[in-house]
Amino acid sequence: MTTAAAPTPLERPAYRVYVLGLLTVVYTFNFIDRQVLAILAPYIQAEMNFTDSQLGLLGGPAFAVVYSTLALPIAWLADRISRTSIIATSLAVWSGFTALCGLATGFTFLFGARMGVGVGEAGGVAPSYSLVADYFPKAQRARALAVYSFGVSIGTALGYLFGGLLAAAIDWRAAFIVLGLAGVLLAPIVKLTIKDPERGRFDREPVPEGVIATPAPAQKAASFGEVWAILLKKPSFWFLGFGAACSSVYGYGAAFWLPSFFQRSMGMEGAERAWYMAGIAFFGGTIGIWLGGWLADKLGRGVKRSAYPLVPAVGFIIAVPLFFLAMNVEDKRTAFLLFLIPQALSLAWLGPLITAVQHLVPSHMRSTASASFLLINNLVGIGLGIYLLGAVSEYLTPRFGEEALRYSLYVGQWFYGLAAILLFISARSLRRDWVD
Repeated sequence: MTTAAAPTPLERPAYRVYVLGLLTVVYTFNFIDRQVLAILAPYIQAEMNFTDSQLGLLGGPAFAVVYSTLALPIAWLADRISRTSIIATSLAVWSGFTALCGLATGFTFLFGARMGVGVGEAGGVAPSYSLVADYFPKAQRARALAVYSFGVSIGTALGYLFGGLLAAAIDWRAAFIVLGLAGVLLAPIVKLTIKDPERGRFDREPVPEGVIATPAPAQKAASFGEVWAILLKKPSFWFLGFGAACSSVYGYGAAFWLPSFFQRSMGMEGAERAWYMAGIAFFGGTIGIWLGGWLADKLGRGVKRSAYPLVPAVGFIIAVPLFFLAMNVEDKRTAFLLFLIPQALSLAWLGPLITAVQHLVPSHMRSTASASFLLINNLVGIGLGIYLLGAVSEYLTPRFGEEALRYSLYVGQWFYGLAAILLFISARSLRRDWVD
């Protein structure tokens, strides 16, 4: 037996924290550029006279179709070549197209630019999930992925805040250009400072303290067919995927349309609306994401794998009546406090479900499996949710006028109930499907 050598740079806690922090910043820009359209929608609609259905197409299908479908082949590539290079290149591409949105002259131009944002963002998330899994051991993985997922709440909040403030101070075009160029400048830092570690380095059998583990033979990257042959046999993957997708129908839909709801039904304008939405997204979202990851790691130890889907399922059930209550309170301060709770509960799924999917396949298949999960989640969630709420609002406008969006948001809340049902079902098979 040989005593352990000094830790390599990849094993140093400070470097692991740096990598996780920088990946979280990249994910933050992912959601800044994805969600900024929501806060800018009233300005764009006023200038270009778009209908709610057209805005729904820009926020949903224009982005989601290419984002979801391209994520799978890019993730397949990420299981074979440098994940860091893919993430850095993707960041530069989606940020560049975000800036291009600021030059839009009409619906077709803006639709094409939003497709470009989706092309870039397709390469950002699944390779990052895989990297995080190779920087943190199993017992810390849900919390590490929850920290990474802070990019959702932070990015959404900053997109609302900076987008709204820039639009109020200058115009909506400046918001797209400034935020897009900032992401382009970050891409070289990612490429030059994040190392791509050995895949599955924390998934070997444990060895006694003071002993160096024998390196495991390198695993050949799996084909799509091999990955899907495993996933098709695991019911928990499909219930997790469609459960997350149903939650995202309303999650993404509400995130896009709430700024317009606050303008139409609560009389908020400009900077006030930006600060209000940013506060809800940041405080509610960050608390919920961390709480979900912490609870899943705490409750899901040993054989209690069912905690990973059950934690968010319970959260969705509680979130529905609270969202309804928050939307019907006239006092803005009280409404703000009420919105924080369902916002937190609605995002508690990120750490637990992403971790569960990582453990349905061997380590050399994780990028492709994650992209398969994201394909379901995003194609249904983003592609359907934003457009659906906009189309329902437009359909109800002749009857309810400015309040039509309120009733559209009511309709969307039923998807949280469906998500909870699917996640409860997934808990029954997850223990059997889990790969340690």
